Amino acid sequence: MLAKRVIPCLDVKDGKVVKGTEFVNLKEVGRPPELAERYSRQGADEITFLDIAASKESRGTTLGLVKETAERVFVPLTVGGGIRTADDVHNALLAGADKVSMNSAAVAQPEVISESAERFGRQCVVVAIDAKRTGSTSSGFEVFVKGGTEPTGIDALAWAAEAEDRGAGEILLTSIDADGTRNGYDIPLTKAVVEETSVPVVASGGCGGIDDIYRVFAETDCSAALAASIFHYGECTVDDVHEYLRERGIEVR
Repeated sequence: MLAKRVIPCLDVKDGKVVKGTEFVNLKEVGRPPELAERYSRQGADEITFLDIAASKESRGTTLGLVKETAERVFVPLTVGGGIRTADDVHNALLAGADKVSMNSAAVAQPEVISESAERFGRQCVVVAIDAKRTGSTSSGFEVFVKGGTEPTGIDALAWAAEAEDRGAGEILLTSIDADGTRNGYDIPLTKAVVEETSVPVVASGGCGGIDDIYRVFAETDCSAALAASIFHYGECTVDDVHEYLRERGIEVR
């Protein structure tokens, strides 16, 4: 069994890392390069950099900031936000990303997943899915785009399976309902997507403490857990999380 990964997340807006609740009420918590370096030193398995306003503002990712961040860390860096074409993926990789996450554009033009996987390898292609409970789909989970503001009518489970078929090497799954609530990950959503796919699934949204990370690993077969608030506000370090998980029999790096 592969070791589970613990991934601090940097939601970036206007050059600053922000944190909110259900994708709104954002508060600044620091600059991406400094926070990324801190988490890298704490033993983060990976770091995720998401330019959360890029798609909504119809612009590309802030590649200069990505480059500055990448130069400060020595762990894999996933970059997302404003990725619309395979050329955008290429540019993000040139800026220092190890993996590139696409969301809104992948829904609008699914062929960008296949083209990116063919050009750069599926190991660096991540499809991010922002899902919310609605009555509009058969599974009860609907895909939202543009920073979680726009419903699509697409079933989240069906889209995860299609993304994998098209070449996604990983799914970054965020529960909009849980995001920022600190009430724990959405276990039913995470479990359902894991069972629908065979690529690694990263659980995101709702982490309020170390035990929430343990629970999502204990109760689902997700490959990684993304967290933000507990690290941004100094409630624990990544090393603390690793130790807690090891003590409870969860294999980590």
